[in-house]
Amino acid sequence: MSDNKQVELDKLRHSAAHLLAAAVSELYPDAKRTIGPAIESGFYYDFDFGDTKITDADLPKIEKKMRQLITTWKNFERHELSVDDVKTEFSHNEYKLELINEFSSEGQTLTVYQSGDFRDLCRGGHIDEPNKVLKFFKLTKLAGAYWRGDEKNKMLTRIYGTAFATQEELDHYLWLQEEAKKRDHRKLGRELDLFSFSDYVGSGMPLYSPKGALVRRLLNGYVEELQSRQGYLQVHTPQIAKAELFKKSGHYDKYKEDMFRVVSNYSDEEFFLKPMNCPQHTQIYASQARSYRDLPLRLTDFAMLYRDEKPGELNGLARVRSFSTDDAHIFCREDQVDAEVDMAVALTKEIMEAFGFKYRYRLSTRDPQHPEKYLGDPKVWDKLEKWAVTIMERNNIPYYEGPGEAAFYGPKMDLMATDALGREWQLSTVQIDMVQPERFELEYTAEDGTKKRPVMIHRAILGSSERAMMVLLEHYSGAFPLWLSPVQLMLLPISETELSYAQEIAKSLSRAGLRVEVDESNRTLGKKMVRARELKIPYMAILGKAEAENKTITIKNRAGEQITLTLDETIAKLTQEVLSKV
Repeated sequence: MSDNKQVELDKLRHSAAHLLAAAVSELYPDAKRTIGPAIESGFYYDFDFGDTKITDADLPKIEKKMRQLITTWKNFERHELSVDDVKTEFSHNEYKLELINEFSSEGQTLTVYQSGDFRDLCRGGHIDEPNKVLKFFKLTKLAGAYWRGDEKNKMLTRIYGTAFATQEELDHYLWLQEEAKKRDHRKLGRELDLFSFSDYVGSGMPLYSPKGALVRRLLNGYVEELQSRQGYLQVHTPQIAKAELFKKSGHYDKYKEDMFRVVSNYSDEEFFLKPMNCPQHTQIYASQARSYRDLPLRLTDFAMLYRDEKPGELNGLARVRSFSTDDAHIFCREDQVDAEVDMAVALTKEIMEAFGFKYRYRLSTRDPQHPEKYLGDPKVWDKLEKWAVTIMERNNIPYYEGPGEAAFYGPKMDLMATDALGREWQLSTVQIDMVQPERFELEYTAEDGTKKRPVMIHRAILGSSERAMMVLLEHYSGAFPLWLSPVQLMLLPISETELSYAQEIAKSLSRAGLRVEVDESNRTLGKKMVRARELKIPYMAILGKAEAENKTITIKNRAGEQITLTLDETIAKLTQEVLSKV
């Protein structure tokens, strides 16, 4: 979407938020309005309804009132008011008064916008002729939200909605939302018996069933298979570390609020569950004297990591407290950085293509308004940000800038993958880091005998296994490709007579490395086929009298295509499909 079109869409949606507030004010006169911005998916407005409780069932009534009101909204009239006048107008609303005091102390001009009989405190950014333009909108859901995002404040009611310039765009968006509900990884995870959560274990800590653990191993194994060809060496590190490690790395000062503290029964030492691998990898590097001949040193680690996410932000596998990543750290000379990053980018491309993802990169840079959030020399940051641009342009990588998204120690090249529904997810990342080697005083002996600092490259391909499984579950709607499916072939004997034949060929198929199950139930063939489809199994094999007598297998794929093969032909076909990763 062009910048101009996005600006106009934001204006449309912000105008819709005003309309929502106006409708709520008429239907619920005692409700207190707070704020209502445009967001990526539409708009919302937060309300304090007091003792009144509203539910999703009230949304159609509110939306109907919005449609009634919009016919009278010819424009948005701007009124610039004094502090006293605007305080008088909103004297009954403590939320607006808080904003007024904040804005006036900053010297901002206070403005109120009016449409029809409705007035609201607002900076502006609306459409012209709303009664002609604001037609295609929909209220979508309710949620709780703390005032100003602070859990110490009162919980408000947030009403979400969306708006578009055309009915076609709105219909497409609503279809995508319904499709997303069907593909919800939490729903699929239960139905396919992949993972669960337990109140006894704790929120945000997934428990993987055998099938889910298998998918996890297959994903990590795929990454390990490819990166081992590039000379990556797998290491193993503890899940806890002393606070001193994180003080040295800078995580203690910049990241401590997101870390779990560990207390010893026998020592006063302060420990933390590690939220990332990089500090410990620096100590593997530092454990021996290094020469320029030893570089690059490519270390990879699948250790479990832990982050103390806020309970309200936990969301299935998308946001968890325990996870692992296909984490790698490359220690190299400065003249080796380009080749190492290019190799990492090529590896990422191969894996993204295997999953059918389109993608672009986000250049995650510093927030210029908050330099205190970052460590290191600003001149080094300038160099690294320019270097990242050069790398992406050299590799013909489409990218956009993400100010404020950098790590505290360096800029990032974050891969944003687009799934089957057009949603973007961050998976891979590559980061060039000169801060950690400096803080840990890492060295290598150069060819001329002098001591020099290595560069540290942080690299992940799929990111966390949890996030990757979530994205892939929803991308494939649970129907994993053959190589990633926990059960690749379900054998369906038509009657008890063919059961022994099914068990016999199951053993042969399993010995060939294929994952096979036999439906030994007394269900009808039709019900067995329905169950196999519900479990998203790639192939089912129908075994009747003819197959048992001829020693053949009639296999049917998800598309309903059917073919009769010998056992050896079946093994060859499925094995080739597994190897090709299609």
